[in-house]
Amino acid sequence: MRHYGRFSWVNTRLGFVLLLVALVWAKTQLANIMDFNLYSGASPVQYVTMLLNPLTVSTLLIGLAFYFRSAKLFYPVATILYVVNVLMIQLNVIYYREFTDFMSVATMLGYNKVNQGLGASGFALTNIHDIFFWIDVPIIIGLFIFKKMRIQKEGTTKFMSFAMTTFSIFAFMVTLTLGEADRPQLITRQFDSSMMVKYLGIDAYTAFDAIKTHGVSEMRKSAKKSDIDNVLSYVKGHFADSNPQYAGIAKGKNVFVIHLESFQQFSLNLKINGQEVTPNLNAIYNSNSTIAFDNFFNQVGQGKTSDAENMLETSTFGLPQGSLFATQGNDQTFQAMPAILRQTQGYSSAVFHGNNASFWNRSNVYKNMGYQYFFDASYYDTSGDKAMGYGLKDKLLFYDSIPYLEHMQQPFYAKYITVTNHFPYSLDEQDKDPNFVTTTTDSDVVNGYFETNHYLDQSIGEFYDYLKKSGLYDKSIIVLYGDHYGISNSENKSLASVLGKSADDWTDFDNAQMQRVPFMVNIPGYTGGGINHTYGGEIDVMPTLLHLLGVDTKNDVQLGQDLLSTKRDQVVAFRDKDFITPKYTVIGETIYDNTTGQVISDPSKQVQKEVAAARKKVNKQLSISDDINQKDLLRFYTPKGFSKVDASKYNYANGLGKLENLENQKGVGSTSLWTENDNKTTQSLYTTDAPEKDEPRSDTSRIKQVNPDGGDSTDGGDDTPNP
Repeated sequence: MRHYGRFSWVNTRLGFVLLLVALVWAKTQLANIMDFNLYSGASPVQYVTMLLNPLTVSTLLIGLAFYFRSAKLFYPVATILYVVNVLMIQLNVIYYREFTDFMSVATMLGYNKVNQGLGASGFALTNIHDIFFWIDVPIIIGLFIFKKMRIQKEGTTKFMSFAMTTFSIFAFMVTLTLGEADRPQLITRQFDSSMMVKYLGIDAYTAFDAIKTHGVSEMRKSAKKSDIDNVLSYVKGHFADSNPQYAGIAKGKNVFVIHLESFQQFSLNLKINGQEVTPNLNAIYNSNSTIAFDNFFNQVGQGKTSDAENMLETSTFGLPQGSLFATQGNDQTFQAMPAILRQTQGYSSAVFHGNNASFWNRSNVYKNMGYQYFFDASYYDTSGDKAMGYGLKDKLLFYDSIPYLEHMQQPFYAKYITVTNHFPYSLDEQDKDPNFVTTTTDSDVVNGYFETNHYLDQSIGEFYDYLKKSGLYDKSIIVLYGDHYGISNSENKSLASVLGKSADDWTDFDNAQMQRVPFMVNIPGYTGGGINHTYGGEIDVMPTLLHLLGVDTKNDVQLGQDLLSTKRDQVVAFRDKDFITPKYTVIGETIYDNTTGQVISDPSKQVQKEVAAARKKVNKQLSISDDINQKDLLRFYTPKGFSKVDASKYNYANGLGKLENLENQKGVGSTSLWTENDNKTTQSLYTTDAPEKDEPRSDTSRIKQVNPDGGDSTDGGDDTPNP
């Protein structure tokens, strides 16, 4: 037997497993300190559990190799299980840098529906210290190849495998006991993912999340028709009637909804180096024809843009974990905005988005929502540098949408999903405004953010110019809102100086205030607008907008409230159960005074009462939403006058052919812009400075073009109009 001095222990099977477990422990601590910041503000018990929990499940998993007595199986199995552990850490690190959260099983299961475009951001989210997650793997393999580490051919005893399993279970029970003692009902109540990881570790969190995901599936199967009664009771008691001052003021007008990707409220009216970041959006925001809100918050979870869309279209929240679109969108029952406007006001509807149709499972979700048309990436030239990682650049999206938009029957409901202002906020040099100089912070993310903000703003300005020239502007309302935060909490301290704040004094209160995003309803010809200070969030967009359009929502299942109603309560729930009111910001158990930004360390009985009442409302609203979506309860209730959407009747191929066929069917009764313009295009009215506009189509593209319905605008397929 050969020995190598003090390191001879690694030449045994036990030594090899202990080495791998030690490496998992070290890498977990690296992630906890450098990326997750879990030790910051941790309690003494949490310090202990975080030191122990990497040893529990990793020992159990890697120790499974002891059940394989053959060396040809033991070493590969142990190595593979080790790599799986490290991969789980790495993926969570990358995910956390973007979402400030840990990966749920629902997110993993829906990865094939969300991966388009994640390559660019995933690369940008890597850090120099990430090399330490993987540098040992080739070293270990090399040591075996060059026989610097010996393979122990003799198998271990059955006792060894049993002992390893028993030890890992015991160690896990210790951490679980400590966690339950420090935070009672840790498992049963399923606190936020950060708490679960602090006490139990990433592996255990993932396992418990898998159990919970399975439970949701079973919940849906066991749901009963009577379960909707509790929902209807809540909706009736929570309903806020429309304000007569605003009700129906936009009735019959076309509706443009523009998702301002990753755009936050602080960018409005902001100047950098003496220049406005978003002059066009500023003009809209400050116009007396715009009803704008400056205390409007994003309320997304892990679904981000898809969560924002879900709230906009259905006035229900996204899921506690994962994306509703990705995990349940194939057969979910929606009572959504496009179907409601179609059935009550005769609106046509379409989505314009420069990524492929299956991204976030949109091609299925939109059909279930009743969207008639979906003009995805397959309808545009996305070749060469016309697209970024998440789709067609914004200036080109608006410009290239005109051949489809002008054939839509009016009134219409048209949603544009912009993508250029998306993490990692990189912009081709040719697309940068040479007259705009961005910030010089220590964060490339922050510096790039304002450049892509500016680009997005320019694209909005060009689109507005077209709307005015074509005549659509005066017949429409334009809804603009930020779908979610752009700068994550991990980058906020780098942003602080730009906003005139100190990074040293930055707190969770500041992080919460940064969740403000724009929400403005621009109504050309209206003069009663202004900036409204009402507190609200994305869950409130649908009832607000429908009331402006003159739609009665009393019988609809909507969990938000009309922001213009005199009866709304102004409690804004975040998806993780934190919340904000006009007086308080509540993060976990910590109460902040909105006026001072300081912690209320000794709240009075009155403050405690107010916070408790608000917390009760938040928990109830989120609970009702989860019941609706996780159990698919709307299959048991159809409002009077509403017909359930039949998704099987929708096909998103050959959208232009369908629109042209409908025009021909209607003849002189057609209300499309094309018909109004004597059957001529309005494309020449659109002016853009996008340098890629006239570039010829090439054989390369930064994104895939995959339409699940198998077609595009020129495929010559079925041109039967969608219902």
